[in-house]
Amino acid sequence: MAPIALSVGETILLIALAAVPFAILAFVLGARGALGQIGSGPLSIEQEPQPRGGATAGTPETREAEVRQMVEAKAYRRRRRGEGELDVDAEVDRLLDAAPGPEDAELAAEVRQLVIARNERRERRGEQPLDVESEVARRLAELRELGS
Repeated sequence: MAPIALSVGETILLIALAAVPFAILAFVLGARGALGQIGSGPLSIEQEPQPRGGATAGTPETREAEVRQMVEAKAYRRRRRGEGELDVDAEVDRLLDAAPGPEDAELAAEVRQLVIARNERRERRGEQPLDVESEVARRLAELRELGS
């Protein structure tokens, strides 16, 4: 039997065709849990422990410290780029004043409308209506708790 003469191109093609089934098998076996692991790991945001209402969680001091840290980082980046200086204290004050608080007037008005509508439904069913002001205060307190 005479030996088969193959060119370099034919040899590369045969090796590639022989490797394709192994590559498919390795991909299928290796990709089983890979999609579930996307975005997870020690550096992912989801892995960061969330505060559980501790002594400093959600306090105005903590919020101000976090805002100040972000504004100082922004000022540092501006200095590095050669842009104008940023007044950190003025920017922190502006951001804290502009941010809506938990006692936002629009939120209180919306909660008041919901309580009034609930009272109307209660009266139609023959039940005693709730005190609007105390119910609004209670609901706003619940929303504050959820936000912290």
